Amino acid sequence: MESILQFISTNQQIIYIVILMIFVGIEVIGRVPSVLHTPLMSGANAIHGVVVIGAIIVMGKAATDNYTALILGFLAVVLGTINVVGGFVVTDRMLEMFKKKK
Repeated sequence: MESILQFISTNQQIIYIVILMIFVGIEVIGRVPSVLHTPLMSGANAIHGVVVIGAIIVMGKAATDNYTALILGFLAVVLGTINVVGGFVVTDRMLEMFKKKK
């Protein structure tokens, strides 16, 4: 418990910034019209390829006994990959709507 309180007190400004980013993100996404939501989200999901590459680099540079970095890196790779694939699937479905029917 002491270590958790010490971590919070040393990283208090970063925690405030993350909480503020969450609220700003919710407000920005909430104000996007539904017509633009699908193309914007599919593009944003595709950007998560950067997250996948960054997580792979972090996992490669982490010490073998640093299980926290390895687990978080693995989760970032899995979730980022799911997000990238989902973004491409949504984009593909969206583009199918504009193809001419035979």
